[in-house]
Amino acid sequence: MPLQIAPPRNPAASPNRRVRHPYVRWCGLIAAVCATSVCWAQVRTPIPKIAVTTYHYDTFRTGWNSHEEILNPTLRRCSAYACAIERFGLLARVALDDTVYAQPLIVPDITISGAGVPPGPHDVVYVVTENNSIYAIDANNGEILLFRNLGQAVPAPPNSAEMHACRNNGPRIGIESTPVIDLAQGTMYLMSYTMGDVQPAYRLHAIDLATLNDRVAPVVVSASHKLDDGSTFVFDAAKHRQRAALLLAHGNIYAAFSSWCDRTSASRGWLLGWGAADLKPLEANFLPDRSPTLPALSTIWMSGYGIAAVAGHLYFATGNSRKNTYDSNNNLSESVVKVSADLRQVLDFFTPSNVNQLDTNDVDLGSGGVLLLPDQLGNVRHMAAAAGKDGQMFLIDRNNMGGFNTAANHVLDTKQIGACWCGQSYYLNNIVSSGGTRVGVWQVITWPSPSLTQIHSSTDLPLGGDSPGFFTSISSNGEADVIIWAVSRSNSSPPGGPEPTLFAFQPIPGTFELKLLFQSVAGNWDVPLQANWNEGANSNIVPVVANGQVYVASYKELDIFGFVPPVAEARTTEIIQNASGQIIAVSGSQFTLKTGTGTEVRVEAELAIKNGLSPELVVGQGVNVSGNVDAQGLLHADVIKPARTAKKP
Repeated sequence: MPLQIAPPRNPAASPNRRVRHPYVRWCGLIAAVCATSVCWAQVRTPIPKIAVTTYHYDTFRTGWNSHEEILNPTLRRCSAYACAIERFGLLARVALDDTVYAQPLIVPDITISGAGVPPGPHDVVYVVTENNSIYAIDANNGEILLFRNLGQAVPAPPNSAEMHACRNNGPRIGIESTPVIDLAQGTMYLMSYTMGDVQPAYRLHAIDLATLNDRVAPVVVSASHKLDDGSTFVFDAAKHRQRAALLLAHGNIYAAFSSWCDRTSASRGWLLGWGAADLKPLEANFLPDRSPTLPALSTIWMSGYGIAAVAGHLYFATGNSRKNTYDSNNNLSESVVKVSADLRQVLDFFTPSNVNQLDTNDVDLGSGGVLLLPDQLGNVRHMAAAAGKDGQMFLIDRNNMGGFNTAANHVLDTKQIGACWCGQSYYLNNIVSSGGTRVGVWQVITWPSPSLTQIHSSTDLPLGGDSPGFFTSISSNGEADVIIWAVSRSNSSPPGGPEPTLFAFQPIPGTFELKLLFQSVAGNWDVPLQANWNEGANSNIVPVVANGQVYVASYKELDIFGFVPPVAEARTTEIIQNASGQIIAVSGSQFTLKTGTGTEVRVEAELAIKNGLSPELVVGQGVNVSGNVDAQGLLHADVIKPARTAKKP
C-alpha cells in the first residue's frame, strides 16, 4: 500500500500518495562535488515519487508537497552519469484542444492500455479541457498517451439572458472543475457539461485511469430541495455553473455549483454528493439560500478552489446574495460554512460583520477558497483561513467559527492581503497569501493566543484582467528547500496583456525577502472572445509541483518544466530572463533583439530550435524570448514565441 503524503503534523488522510521507483539521487552539494575534475554517479536509495490526486494536493487544500526531494532553491542538479549541471527550464509543450481551467493531476508508474502506447509503466499527467476532452500525457516528455472526448461542449451564446451573462468564459464550456482521483481504485471522477438536443446537462463520470473508459455508467446531475415556504426548487443545469474542484472524502464525491452571473440569475449555490462506488446520489443535498425569493445566489464558486474536508466535516465559502437578505437561518451568503458529510446539517459558520455591504456591492467572500490548517500547538489547534474580494484574510477557529455579529468579526485574527480571486497555501506553520499582486507569507502565532504576522513578501507580479489575485503551490523536502511557486493571472482582454508567468520564490529566513529563483512565460491565455463580448475569461491557473517537475495548463497548452540537460557550457545566472522586442539581425541560430526601450539583446536560439519551440527567425519579426543569461551576457532561449498582436475589434 503506498504511503500517504501529508504535511508534517497533519493528521488528515491525504489522497496524494508516494510510490517507490529507481532513481539517482543528487550528486551532493554542487559547489563541493561538481567542482572536482571527476565526479562518480552513485545509485542510492530510490527516491519516492508522489501522486497528485486532488486539487491543492490534499483535502485540507494546503497546496504543499512536502516530499519534493529533487528540486531545491539552486534549481540545478547533477545528471545521472556525470556532474554536468542541469538547469531548470521548459522541458515540453503539449498542444491541447481548448482552454484548461482545471488543475492537472499526476499519477506515477501506471500502465496505460491503448493502441500505440509504449509498453511499460508511465508517469502520467491527466489534463481536462473545456471541450470535454481528457488527456493522459507522459509526465516527462509530453507525449499524448490516451485521449477521449465526452461529447459536445455547451456553446456560449453572446446574448443569453441567463447562461454566461457575465461573458467570463470562452466559446465552449465543458469540463471546468478539477477532477479527483481514487488511486487505490484506479478511478478519476470528473464532471462534464454536454449539450443535448434542447438543454445542457452535467454528468458525473468515474473514469478508468488506464483506459479513460467509464468504470460505471455516468449519472446526469439532478436535484431538488424544499425551500422555507414549502415550495420545491429544482436543479437546472442551464442556470448553474460547476467551477469548484471536486472532492473525494468519506466515501463520497462532492460537487459545488454556482451561477453563470449574478445580474439576472435564477441560480443558487448547491452542494451535492454521490457514493464513490456506484455514483448513487446522497439522500440529502445542501442549499446555502433556502428562501423562496428570486434571484437567490449565495453560490459556491471560489475561483475553482476545492471544497475542503476533515473529520466528517466539509468547508467552503459562499458568494453574494440579494441586498439586505442575509439570514443565518436560511441564507448564508458571504460566509464560511461547515456542514456534515451527509449534507444534512450546518454545523457552524462565520459571516463577516459587513455582510450586507458585501452583498450590496458584489464583494464576494466566496471568490476565494477555505484553507484548513494542519493541527497547531497552543490553545486553538484547529484553524482555517479564508479571504475574498475585499482582501480581508480571516483566521478562524474551526471548532468555534464565530457566527455572525453586527458589531465585530469574532475570529482569531484578520489581515489585509489584497483583493482575492485566489486561494491560500500552507507550509511549516505559515500561510501563503496571493491576493492583489503579491505573494505574502504569514506566520501563524499560536501562543498565548492565535494571530498572524507577515514575515515575507514578493514584489508586484504582472497581472492581466480585471480580477486581482492568483494561485500558489509549495514544494519542500520536509522542512528544507522550501520553494513557493506562483502563476500570475493573465486575461484575454485587453489584447496584448501579460502572458501567464511561472515564478519560483525562496523565503529567506531572517529577512522580509522572497528571493526570485525563476521566472518564465508559461503558456498563454489567448481565449477567443465572442462577438459583442467585452470581457475575457479569468485564468485560475494552479502550478503543480511533483517529482522534480512543474506543470502549468493554460489555453490549448500544457507546459512541463524540469531540469534541462546542458547544451554546451554550464550557465551561471540563477534567474531565467524574459525579453521582448524585434529581431534586427540573424546569424545562424543567434540573433539580435531590440527591445521597446532600445536595448539590444544577443540571443542563442539553438535549444529552442532543437525542441521545436521557436518560429522561423526573420529580421523585423516581433518575438518574446524566455531563457537563461550566461556570464558573457548571451541569452540562451528555452522558448521563443511570436509577439502577441492586438486582436481586431
